[in-house]
Amino acid sequence: MLCCAFGSANAADLIDFWEAPRHGGNSFNRLPPDQVYFQALKDYGASWVRLSYDKWQPTGRDFLLGDADGYKGLAAEDLVQLRNVLDAAQSAGLKVVIAPLSLPGMRWVQNNHDRFDDRLWQDKAWWLQSAAFWRDLAAALKDHPAIAGYNLINEPAPEKRGGLAEHAAAADMQAWYRQQQGGTRDLPAFYTQVIAAIREVDPLTPVMVDAGWYAAADAFAYWPAPLSDARVLYSFHMYEPYHATSAPNLNRAKPYAYPGTVKFAGQQQVWGRERVEKYLKSPQQWAQAHQVPASRLVAGEFGCMRRLPGCRQYLEDVLTSLDQAGLHWAFYSFREDSWDGMDYELGSAKVPWAYWQAIEQGHPGPLKRQATVEFEPISKRLLP
Repeated sequence: MLCCAFGSANAADLIDFWEAPRHGGNSFNRLPPDQVYFQALKDYGASWVRLSYDKWQPTGRDFLLGDADGYKGLAAEDLVQLRNVLDAAQSAGLKVVIAPLSLPGMRWVQNNHDRFDDRLWQDKAWWLQSAAFWRDLAAALKDHPAIAGYNLINEPAPEKRGGLAEHAAAADMQAWYRQQQGGTRDLPAFYTQVIAAIREVDPLTPVMVDAGWYAAADAFAYWPAPLSDARVLYSFHMYEPYHATSAPNLNRAKPYAYPGTVKFAGQQQVWGRERVEKYLKSPQQWAQAHQVPASRLVAGEFGCMRRLPGCRQYLEDVLTSLDQAGLHWAFYSFREDSWDGMDYELGSAKVPWAYWQAIEQGHPGPLKRQATVEFEPISKRLLP
């Protein structure tokens, strides 16, 4: 029985870290973060950071992968840099979940000339390369004391070109998956293959898996069962309703308001606290139906454009729902140095030209961060 398997892990199992709700932030920076950065997040009260390295300067075409067009082994110099960053997080007392944005056959769109890369979901040869990559990475990192999990891939979307509409009804999702099961767009099967490769070298480190359709909270609805591994965390992201929370909304002549009526799943809907709570019930209901404990659910990302008037209320509503359910979460994002839109320590003002100039020159950002009203829904909950 799955319910029994969850309690059978060895005492040394890193899954113990996740038994109580853990709160943290995302690090998606262009410059590798240092101990000062991690200490600042720790000082707010965070216990973990979800770390992406894909914006860092690689020695080859793609950081750590070497080349997403053909994986041949970990890039040694990149691995040294990643280890140094993990050392900095460890020194600050933060646990880390590694979250790559690219895999072999699936290069992150922003590193791919803004083109969606669907190759991973067209040919299982890329599955083999992805499994080899994760086997190598797990072997290299399994003993690092900062590591608390491997998030296999950020926001997969095998459904995007597979004929399934985003935010489709659960019955339509399930019908679609029955047609895809065993094929190249079978996300649970892909995860199963990659986890098996990891377990050849690392039996204990928890694995985090995002739902499909860019980690949509309603996209676990088509999964017929949880994965068989007992140390899996199920992650979703929360930016819905995207039309209201996103940066493009700020540029509309009359931006969508939150709370308010906004387009979602092809319909005009009223979104506020109750609608947010209802939407976030979807992964919880799936977990309950399959006897997956709440301690295995993670809101791996959530956020809204900080300059929108309703952003603070949105963060409050999302976090109220997540905390009532006792879920793990990591806000997006902490002191990002390539885009200011969800850097809540900057308040609600525009950033000066010096911010963008630093990016162009490859320098650290010049702006001072501090606790703000916009950050308060997050910061008050990070307090120990």
